[in-house]
Amino acid sequence: MSVKRPGIDTLAAISDYYGFDLSFEELGEFQSAVAGSMAIYDRLDELADESLPVNYPRADMGYRPVGDDNPLNGWAWKCSVPGAEEGPLAGRTVALKDNIALAGIPMMNGSPIMEGFVPREDATVVTRLLDAGAHITGKTAVPAFCFDGGGCTGYPEPQPVNPHDRERLAGASSNGSAVVVTNGEVDMALGGDQGGSIRLPASWSGCYGIKGTHGLVPYTGIFPIELTLDHVGPMARTAEDCARMLEVLAGSDGLDPRQYDVRTTKYTESLS
Repeated sequence: MSVKRPGIDTLAAISDYYGFDLSFEELGEFQSAVAGSMAIYDRLDELADESLPVNYPRADMGYRPVGDDNPLNGWAWKCSVPGAEEGPLAGRTVALKDNIALAGIPMMNGSPIMEGFVPREDATVVTRLLDAGAHITGKTAVPAFCFDGGGCTGYPEPQPVNPHDRERLAGASSNGSAVVVTNGEVDMALGGDQGGSIRLPASWSGCYGIKGTHGLVPYTGIFPIELTLDHVGPMARTAEDCARMLEVLAGSDGLDPRQYDVRTTKYTESLS
């Protein structure tokens, strides 16, 4: 039973509070009427909660890199989560934007409000990357809640800097992903895009990035901003790597309400 049924005494107290003078029979009628609504709550309580799988072990939580271990401030966290031994991304290192859930690894999304939060599940895109053989090596820095197109508000400081000129910004909000890709610290990365957050840092920092069709890549397990704007997509140093990564990521997961009638193709075959 998800919700406690109100007794006659409870209904009488509510009636008195709002200035009604209900008879015992009338209170009984209200109690019967409420019973129908309670059945709806019972049905909701019976439904199983959807949970996202964690299929690949991670030995430890990793660490926050500083100094020479984080030369352009692109990393929020470093870790080591190897995926399958074979697959289209086997041998490739991948970084995740730090709004994407990776079980057992802290996720701060650029804000002290979330400090100490550790997801218990892997986002759908994480599972797909690991199934494809990718080796996840960390989470990348972002501005506060990814709500910043310049990259000035992230916590903790210092902010990611442009790989070509450290006096300039790298774009945002997937600035950390663009920085570690462009600087050769990782082969590929995942970025997110609501209003340019893959495209801006890719163009400012000098890598490739794809904001796919809405719903093409499932957003399940990723910190949202708004359902009609949320996108997640690949970032890499070549268009071919972006296409290969998109082939792994694209497709319905049956959980993301952003997805409807998702159609995928072999994106690498479209490259000339």
